[in-house]
Amino acid sequence: MSKKVIELLNQARAHELGVISQYMIHHYELEDKDYGKLASTLKGIAITEMKHAEKLADRILFLNGEPLSRPAGEAVKGQEITDMLKTDIALESDVIVFYNEAAALCAAEKDQVSKDLFEDLLKDEEEHLNTFENTRNLIGTLGAPYLVSLTGK
Repeated sequence: MSKKVIELLNQARAHELGVISQYMIHHYELEDKDYGKLASTLKGIAITEMKHAEKLADRILFLNGEPLSRPAGEAVKGQEITDMLKTDIALESDVIVFYNEAAALCAAEKDQVSKDLFEDLLKDEEEHLNTFENTRNLIGTLGAPYLVSLTGK
């Protein structure tokens, strides 16, 4: 199989490993500030991203490649909720563009399975982006009363 495809899969894996770390940091920080509902949402998204990283590793191994274990970027700590959401929206927006391009490149390399994998991951990433954007918009529209609704378990 194509080395290009393995490189794309490893780039995707690095992204996934990076967002797992970022979203878990947000989860811990939000949990510590008693934003349990929002913290739980971030934890759930991080778990989905862990599953993505595993699927990518499985595909890389199938193609006789070596899955990389280094996350892309450094996780940001100590952000306010609106800044967390900006960070998360940027991460998801960037990966949506990348996964669309990667799917097209896999098709050009005649690797339908890897193409399908990227398209599958895209569905989840678009849902994550939607969750982050909706949360940001509700905070912007409703302010403090909505933030209070994000507390608790």
